[in-house]
Parts: sequence; structure tokens; C-alpha cells
Amino acid sequence: MKLSLQQLSSQSGVPQRSIRYYIQRGLLPRPQGETRAATYGADHLSALLRIRQWQEAGLSLEAIADLLDARRAPPVSTARPGGVEVRSHLIVADGIELVVAPERAGLDTTRLRRFFQAVQAAHAELTREDPSDED
Repeated sequence: MKLSLQQLSSQSGVPQRSIRYYIQRGLLPRPQGETRAATYGADHLSALLRIRQWQEAGLSLEAIADLLDARRAPPVSTARPGGVEVRSHLIVADGIELVVAPERAGLDTTRLRRFFQAVQAAHAELTREDPSDED
């Protein structure tokens, strides 16, 4: 499948200007050829549709770039005896501890912090006294 920029825009529903911007930001691969003779393939169309779907779901272009980078990143090797890894510990409550290997989990500092906050909020919700639970 070989598409012009105009055809790609028409089939994906993404404006030509946005497609150029996505290429500039590294969200889309560069087309085959240069200038007006450039052609796009099925991989460009599917990537554009995925980006559009993620945007409609509320993700920012920065978050989409992170998702795409994670897909391109080499997989992290599994834990092995004798290996050394950094762990983050969250003491949720007495007797409840969460241990995370951020690199293996694919969590940067910001996402790890948000994950920990979500765990703490879920625990607080679960331990909140509900008058309907009393018999």
C-alpha cells in the first residue's frame, strides 16, 4: 500500500499538518521518499489510527510518545540469581507493604509516585468505615 500525504490524511481522518507534526515529534516514522513524492504505508495508517484512538481516550501527545517509546524499548531481562536491582517500598499500613522494581515494571518516577498514591487511596477507601456494614 502506497499513500500520498493527502490520501493518508483522508483515510485516517487526521489533518496533514498534524501528520507532519507527528513525524517531527517522532510519533510516526518518516515516509519513503522526500517532499511531494513521499509515500506512506499501512504501518503509517495503523499508527495514526492508534494515536487518534489514544487522543480520543484523553491521552496527551507526551503520554502517547511515552507509550510508543515503551513499545520500541528493548525488553527488560527477568530477575536472575545474583542480579542487583533497585526496589521501591511503600508501607501502605501495618502489615501491608508493596515492593516494586520500577525499571522492570516500566515505571518512571512520576508514574511510580502516581501508582503509590492510587494504592494508598484504594486502601483508604477499603478501610473507611461504612455504616451499612454494621450489623
